[in-house]
Amino acid sequence: MPDYIQLLESKLSPNEKQALNAMTDVARARQITVFLTGGAVRDIVSGASVRDLDITVQANPLKFRKDLERAGFTITGEHEPSHTLYLRFGKQARLEISSARTETFSKPAKPEYSPAGILDDLRRRDFTANAMALSLNEGSWGLLLDPLNGTADISARQLRLVSNYGFLEDPIRLVRAVRLMSRTGWDMEERTKARYDNAKAEGVISAITAVQRGYELEEIGYEEEPQQVLKALEAEGWLEHLSPHWSSRSVDVQGLERLHEKFVQLLMAGLHPDPSAAQFRLLTAKLSPAHLSALKKMFVRSDLIAEANALDSEAKHVLQKMTAKDAAKPSQLWKLLHSVKPEAVLWLFFTNKTAAVQHKFENFFTKWPEARQKIPNAILQDMRILPDVEGYDELLDKLTFAFMDGELPTEETIRKFAEPYSPPAPPPPVIVRRSRAVKRVTEPKKAKGRKSKTAPAAQDGDLSLAAASEASSIGALAEQNGMAGGKVKSAAAKGTEKAAAGKAAAKPEVAKKAEKPAAKAVVKPVAKGRLDKAKATGKVVAKAAKASGKSTQTKGKAQKAAVVAKAHGKASKAAHTAAKKSASGARGKATASAKTAHRPIAKKAALKPKAAPKKVAVAKKPVVKTVSRSASKAASAKSKTKKKSGK
Repeated sequence: MPDYIQLLESKLSPNEKQALNAMTDVARARQITVFLTGGAVRDIVSGASVRDLDITVQANPLKFRKDLERAGFTITGEHEPSHTLYLRFGKQARLEISSARTETFSKPAKPEYSPAGILDDLRRRDFTANAMALSLNEGSWGLLLDPLNGTADISARQLRLVSNYGFLEDPIRLVRAVRLMSRTGWDMEERTKARYDNAKAEGVISAITAVQRGYELEEIGYEEEPQQVLKALEAEGWLEHLSPHWSSRSVDVQGLERLHEKFVQLLMAGLHPDPSAAQFRLLTAKLSPAHLSALKKMFVRSDLIAEANALDSEAKHVLQKMTAKDAAKPSQLWKLLHSVKPEAVLWLFFTNKTAAVQHKFENFFTKWPEARQKIPNAILQDMRILPDVEGYDELLDKLTFAFMDGELPTEETIRKFAEPYSPPAPPPPVIVRRSRAVKRVTEPKKAKGRKSKTAPAAQDGDLSLAAASEASSIGALAEQNGMAGGKVKSAAAKGTEKAAAGKAAAKPEVAKKAEKPAAKAVVKPVAKGRLDKAKATGKVVAKAAKASGKSTQTKGKAQKAAVVAKAHGKASKAAHTAAKKSASGARGKATASAKTAHRPIAKKAALKPKAAPKKVAVAKKPVVKTVSRSASKAASAKSKTKKKSGK
């Protein structure tokens, strides 16, 4: 569905918008409902240019004519029976305000009027395309009223009668139908065409009134193609009923064509004259003075005749200003032509043949508009003069006129001219510099490995000499196999430290308890690949441990443990020899047991291999095989006998 509010804004000229706002203000002040109706709504919906504004109010506009005059309207005519006023607002806006009513015909062209609502007023009109209204009331602004589906006929480009007896009741509708078809190029709907032919054959056109004749004759002068309308009315035989002396032979055809060309040039230059008065002068150029005078007397409105008669004097006044010293510069002449009445400029441009005047008009249309294109936008941007700067449009106009007069030949002059509009430079951006944070060297966290199963015995306070010798052998094997990594050494040192904490002076009964966990710690060797990975990464782990200082601390603890173990060397050596004999490869299995106790460390080392791995078995599970109890008992018995002999 179209947005008729937007159409109202886009289709109306600025002068027509002002007239519409002034009319609604008067109607609201008197609490009167007001609607835009008739041809204006038809033109808005169809997309044509709006020629005049038809206003319908649910009151008698003759009673508030003074309010209209105070609002800026000029009354150019009236029709009291229908409560209609013909108005002019500003330079170009033409309006017609009438009361909402119904019409009944006892005779052709003899209507009887009675007040009614807006919908009844729309149903008494001539064609469905004219039977629409747009609300101008507060709360319903832009609401379309179309009770007879006129928008469908506009889309179909056809005229349809509202009443089946429309041509017979009001014969002037025969003339109106031809005029609208000539203007729009539409056709009559089939049944409407049949009723048109019947009314034409019956000769009801002779019943039209003088007011209707004068109104339709004046409307010809407001047409965009008046000669075409004249020919169409003449072909149908209606022109002789309107005015027997006015015909297409009375028209200055060549003059109309030239006037249309001049009119288009002025539109392109930004001027918007109303050509109606000039057209009327050419449409009646070949009429005798008597016939022309009789024709003028028939018009209902006086404004068209008054404007046509004033064209010569107004054009002469503009010419005097153009040749004065005040208009010597191009910019001064440009301002002059945009300030005077555009209809007078059109008539001067059309009638004056002087070479100097025509040269000025040529510059006005071709040369001077190029000054706008010379505005150096790059320089303005460099001077921080952007569209959002206050006075930007004023500066553009001044620059245009300065270029038009040739006053800005160089970039220096341009900058000097635009300097007052240049805003101050913005302050430099504040850069917050943050000092770099000092990198703190943090010691790597101590790797958490699985505790050896000999730990509970050490926590009880006494570690067996067999466990001490086992821990020292693990450290020795780790150094031989290249696993000098800090993590494995730390594990061996911890075992030695725990052995030193046992003071090596434990009773034989405590040694028996410590032997069992040591036996359980011996596990089955696993795949060789993992052990090779541990060897390959042993150097990297050792470096990290030395860097953190852990390896140094561990080495000191290991030396202390070695001193304690040396004091009891004989007992440790005997236990170690017995364990070595009873279990084949006990030293290798003890190494596997140590690696099993610290399996997570081996896994972490294996994640970063730097050399080709060698297949070496590494224990996966904590306990797979145990040393035979007979071998363990034999070793403990020997140690007891040696202790007794020593004592």
